[in-house]
Amino acid sequence: MSDHSAALRGARLLVLNWRDVRHPLAGSAEQYMHEIGKRWVASGADVTWLTAAVPGQPAREHLDGLHIVRAGGPMSVYPRVAARLLTLRGHFDATVDCQNGTPFFSPLFAGRRAPIVQIVHHVHQDQFSTHFSAPMAALGRWLEKRAARWAYGRRPIAAVSPSTRHELRSRLGYRGPIFVVPNGTIPLPAETTLRATDPTIVVVSRLVPHKRIDLLLGHLGTVADEVPGLRVEIVGDGPERTRLQSLVHELGLHSTVTFHGRVSDEARDELLARAWLTTSTSQAEGWGCTILEAAAWGVPCLALRVPGVRDSVLDGETGWLVDESRDLGSALVRALRELVDPVRAEAVADTCRTWAGCFSWDRSANLLAGILHSEMARMREATPDQSVEHREARSDIAVLAVSDQRQPDVQARLRAVDEVVHFGDRTAVMLNGCDEPAATAVLMRVGMQATSLQLVDNRLILAGPAAPLSPDRALSELGLDTV
Repeated sequence: MSDHSAALRGARLLVLNWRDVRHPLAGSAEQYMHEIGKRWVASGADVTWLTAAVPGQPAREHLDGLHIVRAGGPMSVYPRVAARLLTLRGHFDATVDCQNGTPFFSPLFAGRRAPIVQIVHHVHQDQFSTHFSAPMAALGRWLEKRAARWAYGRRPIAAVSPSTRHELRSRLGYRGPIFVVPNGTIPLPAETTLRATDPTIVVVSRLVPHKRIDLLLGHLGTVADEVPGLRVEIVGDGPERTRLQSLVHELGLHSTVTFHGRVSDEARDELLARAWLTTSTSQAEGWGCTILEAAAWGVPCLALRVPGVRDSVLDGETGWLVDESRDLGSALVRALRELVDPVRAEAVADTCRTWAGCFSWDRSANLLAGILHSEMARMREATPDQSVEHREARSDIAVLAVSDQRQPDVQARLRAVDEVVHFGDRTAVMLNGCDEPAATAVLMRVGMQATSLQLVDNRLILAGPAAPLSPDRALSELGLDTV
């Protein structure tokens, strides 16, 4: 794979995020940028992270090579960052603007020619009313939609899933380039221990309203009656924990459900290694980080078919998707009964591990670096370079081209946002912004002869050339066995 992260060597990069990984409410959005940022630092970039202050945490801190600067509270962090951007104009080579519902509006303060790439995990239009009064929720929706669309214009966006990209188009109306840069996940365990004797569901989640753990609890009474010996282990903490524990006692589930709170990664992995199944009842996600962490341990997921989660779970392969919440209990019973068969359980576990193995933080860092590098180059040009190959199709379309001959120098002739992977004597290229005719023209210009061309589906968009194509047809059939 081409190393776009190395192209950032010596660059001064600024990250804007309302939280950092030390924040008590930090989640997958903070982990995403932290994992990518520390890899950029390892490649030689200088990365500064502006974020909100946290009681008990220093105003400045070096963490995994990143310069963390904390100031302001949950809302006041936005004007504090705006003021700092005005004073730091020209100091940084590029800005990564992480939008978590409330935008930083960085183009207004960093300058018209400042290279800026937005990171969007999911669209918050439906969640504002869950957390705020009606007037404040209306303001939040306006800021995320019309105000942000005006401020950021056609600057590039990195979305973590096809679901998020779709909502950015359909609900927020963005028309600029949107690239999918998925989350990485934990490395595949070298060894997996035997699963628990009793049917065991392990849920790893922040205990917050939109995760809707209460919905799961409401169905467990029926499931426990149908599945003898059922155990449910809930890992994670949050403001909903006390209410959820009370609900468990009200439902008479105290012998079935255990709350572990926030635990170490090692303790989490011990629980996942013994799980039969994990679940997600979330209202919506950008991506199911905990779903892929479970999949790395060979644990399938039963989930509601909602944005983000429907991308993380391959329905019928790495788990099962449920359309209606009222059917959750019966679906859990069916899944657990299916997994009683050790042969079936191991086949599902193998597919889960294969899917999880397609995702890595190194690849995520490389893909985002390519977008950032491309935007830095674009902003350096006073006028567009007409000699650069032009693509008519939107960035939402992509084509996978495979050549039976290794093409060692092809990346230098392609866009930085294209992904190139070499497999032995073969080369696979993901061309963004192309349909098949456009891809053919691009390949002719760069002198690459392709053995096969195909429009990519969501699976290939997410996992790239390493993605399995279907349960019984993997890329090994195309001769692409390993990266």
